[in-house]
Amino acid sequence: MQQDFTLAAYDYHLPPENIAQHPTDKREESRLFVLNRSTNTREHRRFTDIIDLLQSGDMLVINDTKVFPARLIGRKDTGGKAEVFLLSYPLESGEKGVSTAQALIKSSKRPQPGSSIIINDALSCTVLEDMGDGQASLALHYEKNTAIAEILMRYGQIPLPPYITREQGSTDVDRQRYQTVYANNYGAVAAPTAGLHFSETLLEQIRAKGVGIATITLHVGYGTFAPVRTEAILDHSIHQEFIHISKENAAAINQVKELGGTIWAVGTTTVRALEFAAKKTGQVQAITDWCDLYIVPGYRFQVAHNLITNFHLPQSSLLFLVSALCGREKLLDCYCEAIAQGYRFYSYGDAMVIIK
Repeated sequence: MQQDFTLAAYDYHLPPENIAQHPTDKREESRLFVLNRSTNTREHRRFTDIIDLLQSGDMLVINDTKVFPARLIGRKDTGGKAEVFLLSYPLESGEKGVSTAQALIKSSKRPQPGSSIIINDALSCTVLEDMGDGQASLALHYEKNTAIAEILMRYGQIPLPPYITREQGSTDVDRQRYQTVYANNYGAVAAPTAGLHFSETLLEQIRAKGVGIATITLHVGYGTFAPVRTEAILDHSIHQEFIHISKENAAAINQVKELGGTIWAVGTTTVRALEFAAKKTGQVQAITDWCDLYIVPGYRFQVAHNLITNFHLPQSSLLFLVSALCGREKLLDCYCEAIAQGYRFYSYGDAMVIIK
């Protein structure tokens, strides 16, 4: 058990060819690695087979956060190239055509407060404050009669993870596919990737089987990519992410749980939100807050029974969370089997379901 708390214990070798660079032609055509954690039985199936595993009376909980085009390419007022990665969805400042946000700025020299970054004739940024570590608070200036959402859709790029390579930046396909079909609330800089496998048709089939679908919101932040730098994983400071769960959805989830139905969490983001909302009473509470729940082996899950997830990076906090559900050694053994079987890993990759 002690080894479960060392960073080195969560390492594994992934050949580069196993990292998915593009999505499957159809969302639900990905593969599905099924692990029954009680019997340790494993199956290799297609994602559409999830319908066979769900039972009437169960509850599927999804994260409806929406990825916004957070990557802006421009130049400094001195002429040098600059890339702005918005870390938060821009907030209206009260002045028309001006919004504020925190961002990472990549350039040859760090822009100073008061300096500008010009994206194009319709959008520019002014550095308000240098926050260290390449981060700054910005004011975004744009057309006064245009919403910031429209401006970002027009001029921003979808912020793909660093392991997905695009020489010319994200594509129109990425705009559609690096987004769940039920994405509804802008605020994420990364997709809740377990949800990418669901199509509208598959969700209709799930509802028709008598399975409830509840929605939570967790805006996936840049911290989800932050490497763990402490050898003792308990010394790692987990990032915060904004969550919202409505009274209606909290009540629906609790009712299914009370009636003995199985709660299926779609993605680690959903698990974090549910467990954070239930940490005081064991019941999911309606909540709007910043979630800083850090789940590692030894954690006692109060809400999530089964987890639909993707394959995660070595030595990542997401790998710790999944290990807490099924056991570290068992999970890494499954990953080795998946690699040998040619599964595609990470955001655009295949799926795994862990069932009780």
